[in-house]
Amino acid sequence: MSVEVNNESGVSMDASLIASVARFALETMRVSAAAELCVTAVTTDTMSELHERWMDEPGPTDVMSFPMDELLDESRRPDAPDMGPALLGDIVLCPEFATAQAETAGHGLDDELHLLTVHGVLHLLGYDHAEPDEEREMFALQNKLLAQWRTSREQAAARAAQRRSDSAVLGTVGLEEG
Repeated sequence: MSVEVNNESGVSMDASLIASVARFALETMRVSAAAELCVTAVTTDTMSELHERWMDEPGPTDVMSFPMDELLDESRRPDAPDMGPALLGDIVLCPEFATAQAETAGHGLDDELHLLTVHGVLHLLGYDHAEPDEEREMFALQNKLLAQWRTSREQAAARAAQRRSDSAVLGTVGLEEG
């Protein structure tokens, strides 16, 4: 699965974690391993232009998703089991805008960008939140995916720490063959 992350925002962010959470969401949603996704972080000016052009709404927003046209047909949803290779589309993030949301939510910008990335992925997969039932479904799935991703990262970190500890106890750290 190819996930490209471009930061044109001027705001520092960990592109590898953005790619990781996007890839995790796509894999969990059983999107083809041959799928391609591009995530771009932009300035508030750029996001304002995109928001007005594509949504006819003034000012910036936190995230926008641009699915590829050939995937708009429900029968070709990229999370369908028989879906072949596909360019899913683009997710555009606005870290400057997301900073205020992160503060309001009581977490850091990285956490907000991870949430927005999963939100964008779900939009690319056809989920929406225009109606109350859709919103409940999409936000529950978003929260579930984020929690699972965080748990998997914590478990991987714990395993790595245990391996380092085991190596130190066994005296295998720094030993040369000879």
